[in-house]
Amino acid sequence: MSTSLDAAREARTTGDFTALVHAIPYLEFLGVTVEHREGRRVGVMKFAEHLVGNPTLPALHGGTLAGLLESMAHLECLAQTEVKQLPKTITLTVDYLKSGKPKDTYAVARVLKSGRRVTTLHVLAFQDDERAPIAAATVHLKVG
Repeated sequence: MSTSLDAAREARTTGDFTALVHAIPYLEFLGVTVEHREGRRVGVMKFAEHLVGNPTLPALHGGTLAGLLESMAHLECLAQTEVKQLPKTITLTVDYLKSGKPKDTYAVARVLKSGRRVTTLHVLAFQDDERAPIAAATVHLKVG
């Protein structure tokens, strides 16, 4: 059985993140997959009832959105950098911009700065239109 680090290296080499996503139980719980669209990695969190935090509205739980944002930061970091160890979150700052509706949610991450020890990324989550994000995050990852 391969480790998460082996799965991360394989994902970076092949561009296929399926094995890595399956190696992380929380991503399985969230229902996250990674697709390639227009030359970018896009995280897809398929809607499921257990992701709802407020059934009255209904709206997605903020923790599931934060989990998607943080996960995409990690996956993008792994895709863009050669790793000797898995990155670890230093800080995660999430801005909730509007309620997440009960439907599929997408996330894209972009590396802002990559150093020897820390990589900084910006991540957006959206549903219908990327120009109308529902949440955004800045993530600092320890990479060395």
